[in-house]
Amino acid sequence: MIRPATLADLPALTALEAELFGPDAWNEVLLRQEIEGPGRRFVVTDDLAGYAVTMSAGDIVDLLRIAVRPDARRRGLASQLLDEVLVGTDDASRMLLEVSVSNAEALGFYVARQFSVIDVRPHYYRDGSEALVMCRWLPGAARTGTATPHD
Repeated sequence: MIRPATLADLPALTALEAELFGPDAWNEVLLRQEIEGPGRRFVVTDDLAGYAVTMSAGDIVDLLRIAVRPDARRRGLASQLLDEVLVGTDDASRMLLEVSVSNAEALGFYVARQFSVIDVRPHYYRDGSEALVMCRWLPGAARTGTATPHD
C-alpha cells in the first residue's frame, strides 16, 4: 500500500535517506519541506521501505527522489511508487529527473519505464560524477498540442 507521507514518518525517512544517500542525503528539515511544500507530492510505502517525491511546476513534474531500502528491492516497489506519482499528472507534458551516470541499476529502471536521456550535467554530484537528465513524455503533452520534443 502506498500513501502520502506524514510528519510522523520523518524519523524513519531521515534514517533511510542517510542510509541510501550518505553525504547527499536530505536532512529532516529538507524532508519536512518536501512533505509540506507547495507543488510537492511525497508518497511512501506503508512499511516505509520506499518513497518517492515529486515537484510540479507548470507542465513539468520533477521526480526528485525515488528510493527503496536495499533489502526490499527487486519486489516492484520502485515501479509501484513511480506509478503512484504518475497519477494526477494529466496537465503535465513531461517528467524529468537526474540520475548519476554511475548508477546502472537506476538507469536501467528508468529506461525500462520510458525515460530517455536529454542532457548531461558534469560534476553534478558531490563525488564529481555526472548526472544524466532524463525525460518521460506524459499524456498531457499529446493533449495540449503545444509540447514538442524540443521543449
